[in-house]
Amino acid sequence: MDRRSRIFPALFLALATLLAPAAAEAQQRTRLVIYTASEVDQLSALKAAIEADHPDVEVVWVRDSTGVITARLIAERDTPRADMIFGIVTSSLLLLERMNVLEPYTPKGVDQLKPQFRDPNDPYSWTGLDAFVVAVCFNTNEARRLSIARPERWQDLAGPQFQNRIVMPHPASSGTGFLLVSNWIQVMGEDAAWQFMEKLHRNVALYTHSGSAPCVQAARGERLVGLSFDMRGAREKALGAPVDVIIPEEGVGWEMGGMAIVRGRPAAQTDAARRISDWAIGPKANELFARFYGIVARQGFGSPPHYPREAESRMTPSNSEWMAENRDRVLAEWTRRFDNPSTNRN
Repeated sequence: MDRRSRIFPALFLALATLLAPAAAEAQQRTRLVIYTASEVDQLSALKAAIEADHPDVEVVWVRDSTGVITARLIAERDTPRADMIFGIVTSSLLLLERMNVLEPYTPKGVDQLKPQFRDPNDPYSWTGLDAFVVAVCFNTNEARRLSIARPERWQDLAGPQFQNRIVMPHPASSGTGFLLVSNWIQVMGEDAAWQFMEKLHRNVALYTHSGSAPCVQAARGERLVGLSFDMRGAREKALGAPVDVIIPEEGVGWEMGGMAIVRGRPAAQTDAARRISDWAIGPKANELFARFYGIVARQGFGSPPHYPREAESRMTPSNSEWMAENRDRVLAEWTRRFDNPSTNRN
């Protein structure tokens, strides 16, 4: 046997010895597929925190907007591919509950949560994690250049000065977009809300797939106004963007981001999802959530920098049940009125 013939088996054996513990650890980890609508910039921090406290779990995010995730879960309900849902609004979770997509589970320690973050049924089908309110992101530099006054009310956005200067999320694909439409209906009344949206539509340059994109565009000066949500505006302002985060005087809709376990998954995945649910309502997780949201499920966590102080006081009464029951009808009407090739104007 020549020298190379002796060296290569020895190297292979040494390499196999080094890799064996890592391979065994990988085999022992439970791969947990989690469907989420949480913002992309949050997911790496959440994954790291979950896996640090649960090293036997590998988190695999599948991320899209709320509407797309909801439709996907409904389409897959007979052959589910997700193990858990995280950061999906409760109106969608209620719809999924009715369609028998969710596995009931009451996380340990739910008595420590604010009442509105708790499923009224026991065992729970869902649990709230955080909340957001819709908001107006208003570029102050562009406003000065165009001599346009800051809007204080929703109705201000229907004025001719905002023509082709507003961007908002598409309500069929974005939970924020649907929340905006639902909020207008509940605050103004249905007839008045549709009349307002007819006027607003003339001023909307683009309907986006994402709930955060409108605020990002406003922050960059691509549009004067982005209809979005509170924390995206606060984040852009913290990064130095010339935006005001406006909470209109008439009141704003709000939604909880929640979590749930998907029914019909293997026992190992279901067990891991339950343990992650327990973790997600604990103090450590809420401290992390408070970096991204102004309102979290547990008491005692302050708001992030640049968060609008009047946000909680202008929140309208939550009506997730109404949103779940009327979602299809409202979206069908919105689509009939506004969703055509001429809608998405640049």
